[in-house]
Amino acid sequence: MKIATFNINGIRPRLPILLQWLEHEKPDIACLQELKAADALFPLAEINNAGYGAIWQGQTSWNGVAILARGADPVESRRGLPGDARDTQSRYLEAAVHGVIIGCLYLPNGNPQPGSKFDYKLAWFERLIRHAKKLHASGHPVVLAGDYNVIPTDEDIYNTRSWLKDALLQPESRQAYQRLLSQGWVDALRELFGDERVYTFWDYFRRHWETNSGLRIDHLLLGPGLKSKLREAGVDTWVRGLPHASDHAPAWIDLEIKAPTLPRATKKVIAKKSASKNKARP
Repeated sequence: MKIATFNINGIRPRLPILLQWLEHEKPDIACLQELKAADALFPLAEINNAGYGAIWQGQTSWNGVAILARGADPVESRRGLPGDARDTQSRYLEAAVHGVIIGCLYLPNGNPQPGSKFDYKLAWFERLIRHAKKLHASGHPVVLAGDYNVIPTDEDIYNTRSWLKDALLQPESRQAYQRLLSQGWVDALRELFGDERVYTFWDYFRRHWETNSGLRIDHLLLGPGLKSKLREAGVDTWVRGLPHASDHAPAWIDLEIKAPTLPRATKKVIAKKSASKNKARP
């Protein structure tokens, strides 16, 4: 089973890139972040035609998360993190897909710091840590995938010099990420790549893509029983090199779990189900 995470950075303008990636790489599950589109503008028909069912939580101009499943309909289990009823930002979506619980997250950036945005980042992180602890204790197979907006170590950035004041590199951000891992979660990319440099993000400035001056901020964390099933992991860097690409590239893992094979006719069933399920959402 191939599970991927991709900060699409605007699903409407980058829909052709998304569809090209889905066709080429065929992930069984894809977690998307930064949809930057209201619920009604989610391109459900196009995604259904590509063979994927979907659930999503949009937001006009900012944020937004989605979970796509090849040949299936994700079964939603949670929309938004618990712990703050006032938080209306679209940053967390959870579903059961092919027997695995998938948490798709877009952790706050936190810049500029210090300030209210960094405070929100850390408060959101605390809520994630509390919820993740319950997920891990459940014993169910869980993957927490998304844009964490955290550079875990100096090995996950091309050079720290220009980023020392950035929220992604602050000790508080890194400590929160390590506290999350200490619950028993496995950082899948680091598990397989060891000390090798691997990046998932290259910003648009100062030719960072051309010079491979990247960051690793998109992570897939494995819950109970999944470390032994981890076969491969990687980053689809070719996507970052496409014209008008997102500044992120999809990161993925391959688990020793067989995704069900469904008939081609299922595509139409998914389209009908997904449309009716999301139609009533505000």
